[in-house]
Amino acid sequence: MADLVFKNNPKFQCQGIPDSVKMNQLQSLIHDALIGTDNVQNCAIIRRKEAVLKASSVGFNLYEEQIQMFIEAFKNTPQIREEGMYYEDKQYECVRADSSSIYLKHEQQGIVLVKTGTLVIVSTYSESMKPSICVEATEKLGDYFRQKDK
Repeated sequence: MADLVFKNNPKFQCQGIPDSVKMNQLQSLIHDALIGTDNVQNCAIIRRKEAVLKASSVGFNLYEEQIQMFIEAFKNTPQIREEGMYYEDKQYECVRADSSSIYLKHEQQGIVLVKTGTLVIVSTYSESMKPSICVEATEKLGDYFRQKDK
């Protein structure tokens, strides 16, 4: 039986993955890495440069203003530390804010923002969830994208 050489055979080369396939891959990734922990209520991946939503968990719809707010938060972390963030009719207090991570909470709910080279990952947790697991899962996904130069 002859050995097939996939690497050099143009028949087996992908010339570009359609956006719909990439979206499905990101959907699967956030479901497995974040929602699958049972400690992330909602999550999304935002492409920073274009300020566009690349993927989100089912039912988590972010408006343009919200997407922009999450991106802009990293441009002024001292203000976020001092004032927190207003989201979904609630004032969230800042727990941590630096150049790569922002953690916010309102009572027993919270938001975790992680910035990579090209993306912002947004995760939320509710009162019945463990914030530390939400943070850990979101940070691990951020590390994964940083390793991929994303």
